[in-house]
Amino acid sequence: MKQNEAIRVLIVDDHPIVRVGIHAIISARSDMTVVAQAGSGEEAIPLFREHQPDVTLMDLRLPGMSGVDAIRSIRAISPKARFVVLTTYEGDEDIHQALKSGAQGYLIKGMPHEDLIKALRRVHAGEGFVPTPMANALASRPVGAQLTPREKEVLSLLIAGKSNKEIGVALNVCETTVKSHVSVMLMKLGASDRTQAVVIALQRGILHL
Repeated sequence: MKQNEAIRVLIVDDHPIVRVGIHAIISARSDMTVVAQAGSGEEAIPLFREHQPDVTLMDLRLPGMSGVDAIRSIRAISPKARFVVLTTYEGDEDIHQALKSGAQGYLIKGMPHEDLIKALRRVHAGEGFVPTPMANALASRPVGAQLTPREKEVLSLLIAGKSNKEIGVALNVCETTVKSHVSVMLMKLGASDRTQAVVIALQRGILHL
């Protein structure tokens, strides 16, 4: 494949050393080239406009705008934009939200670099790439029991160690309302208590520390 036919990749990751490593892996392939690098979602959007990459390699954990929000923003500009997510997040909710936002591939950092190359090639070819562990996590995701935005607010305050009374003050609702939210949230998550709810939410990627 000639250089002008190479798969053009935009790398989005907030760690410079990670970007250098990914750049080296991609640049070692004759059918790929890195056209730009960004350290945040906010930086990625104008770079995407400028370079129009074939595939954007996107981390989910970014300062400011999340990777999912960056994908949505870029797809609003270019609905046919293609993305491979490369992240540390392994929860079923993380995978679901990334694919729902428009990503076609999902990889966990630490996987063999051959998987990264394979994912970029497949997504560029119009295919999807979700390795078996990610597909299994997605398949195990409960259906019809998703938390509402308010319940996620309550959960985030639980993670911060707030009591029902403190949560009520923070959200400007009565303590009884908070207790009701917590009860419904426990049921949806299949948790027996607040602590287990927090653990499950963090494992699934519903919220992050």
